Amino acid sequence: MKDPITTMKIFLDTADTDLIKEGFATGLIDGITTNPSLIMKSGRDPEEVYQELIDLGIPDISMEVVGTGEEMVAEGRRLAKKFGKEQTTIKVPCTRGGLAACRVLAKELIKVNVTLIFSPSQAILAAKAGARYVSPFVGRVDDNSFGGLCLVKDIANVFEKQFCRSTEILAASIRGVRQVSTAFSYGAHICTIPPNIFDGMYKHVLTDAGLDQFDADWKKVQKTVTSSLDV
Repeated sequence: MKDPITTMKIFLDTADTDLIKEGFATGLIDGITTNPSLIMKSGRDPEEVYQELIDLGIPDISMEVVGTGEEMVAEGRRLAKKFGKEQTTIKVPCTRGGLAACRVLAKELIKVNVTLIFSPSQAILAAKAGARYVSPFVGRVDDNSFGGLCLVKDIANVFEKQFCRSTEILAASIRGVRQVSTAFSYGAHICTIPPNIFDGMYKHVLTDAGLDQFDADWKKVQKTVTSSLDV
């Protein structure tokens, strides 16, 4: 039995190791999700990227595999053996082959992230297959004219009512800061986000205004102190 989920987590969705280092240094990043498209943009060998992230100490790295179910199992086993089960999560699509691979790998205590989830029924199948994570694609669902964040809520409702405590909801394809907080409020355990959205989470116009006021007040205090010392 896997441990119950007890805390919110933030993953970065990128293969840019410089941005990952910067984000991980904050102490607020819990993992990384990658995919072939992101790694192609980086122009690097995927396994060189994985090793750099392992060496950096990233606790959870989603590594995508493709092919038939048997091919995904073989590749998942190889990656888990090479990089270690603790930090390696094998990322498979929500297809018959992907879920068959998930079931085999999960029984071998290899973490699996089932991606390309677009309905609660897919999330149910993935959870039954032993997935550690299910990844509903918020932005892509929105692109097809139905609510991506509502999908997160629907999956969370099913999991809660069925006492599913061993599969985490990993909200993916997040396209704005507000979607992060809404996804968590709707029941996501994890949001995987691009670095620019992570940076944007720090910002608020009222925080900026408050800082400006603090700076102005501090200058007045310093001026008053200096004047009193001169008397």
